Amino acid sequence: MSRNKKNNNQKNVMIGNKLDEFHLKSFRLTEKQKKLLELSMDPETKIIFISGPAGSSKTYMAIYSALRIMQEFREMDLLYIRTIIESAERGLGALPGDLQEKFNPYIMPLLEKLDEIIPSDTTAKNELLQDKRIDAMPINFLRGASWRNKIVIMDEAQNATLKELTTLVTRIGENTKLFICGDLMQSDINGRSGFNEIIKVFSDQESSDNGIHAFKFNASDIKRSAILKFIIKKISEYGKSKN
Repeated sequence: MSRNKKNNNQKNVMIGNKLDEFHLKSFRLTEKQKKLLELSMDPETKIIFISGPAGSSKTYMAIYSALRIMQEFREMDLLYIRTIIESAERGLGALPGDLQEKFNPYIMPLLEKLDEIIPSDTTAKNELLQDKRIDAMPINFLRGASWRNKIVIMDEAQNATLKELTTLVTRIGENTKLFICGDLMQSDINGRSGFNEIIKVFSDQESSDNGIHAFKFNASDIKRSAILKFIIKKISEYGKSKN
């Protein structure tokens, strides 16, 4: 057996056979979104830090990319992670019910994006959730976890401390991709955010050579609405005037 054929067989064992289990809606992606998708699909890519303002498609593109990967490789699952912080005064413990009931409001962005991306005339979304191929958990429960054959999306990462983000990135194992999405303008933890710090740690060529990348959207990438572009512009100008 040739070396190339042997390597290809080893790759199939590790990554699995391609399987088209479900369909996604067709979208016209921007050039920047295409670049992020291409980076996401690269087998050498392990971690992507995605920063940008509200409405710039951070979470959307992370989930879309994850579903594209799951379409191809049957053993890959998606885990969606968020902090339990929504504002300075309110946390997960203030809500009634068990852990799942408490955490349900925090996964609404995931469910909304799935509705946007997966055709509504199929049962794919419900099946993926019921089969636990798509799951969610708070960042508080990561200690001791080890991921294999997993696509992990950390959303609202600006609300995580450096210690929490360190715990997150050190859970990564074989055949795992990690998307860490955050908006530096909207942290709710009073200056304790570690998102910008950890991006700086890995924003060098050595990190890129090891499959860790920082990808930035800006105000011109906002797709949600024209008024949101204006709002972000005004807030950014105000922030700069204070410095």
